[in-house]
Amino acid sequence: MSALSPTLLAWICLILAGIMEIAGVFSMKKFSDTNNKIFLLAITFAFLMSFGLLSVAMREIPMSSAYAIWTGIGAGGGVIVGIVLFGESKSPSKLFFLLLVIGSSIGLKLVG
Repeated sequence: MSALSPTLLAWICLILAGIMEIAGVFSMKKFSDTNNKIFLLAITFAFLMSFGLLSVAMREIPMSSAYAIWTGIGAGGGVIVGIVLFGESKSPSKLFFLLLVIGSSIGLKLVG
């Protein structure tokens, strides 16, 4: 059994960094709604993990690509979580711009 290549590990870290970004935004919303202090710990943990994993990913992935994809995962995931868990609007224009963010992130990777 072979070990993960550094590039594959970097991509895994980048995806996990994006997921932790979504967790941080989710925790912010929950703190805003409940004022429960446990969510402050969750916010701190999620964003520390997100930035830490992003920095690990950038050892192998160019900064421009890593940051664009991390931002896309966080922004897109935040919109999806807002729609699914918090009943936010899913208007056609909002979904169009969500697809534009995701498409732009992919495009930056392809041209990078």
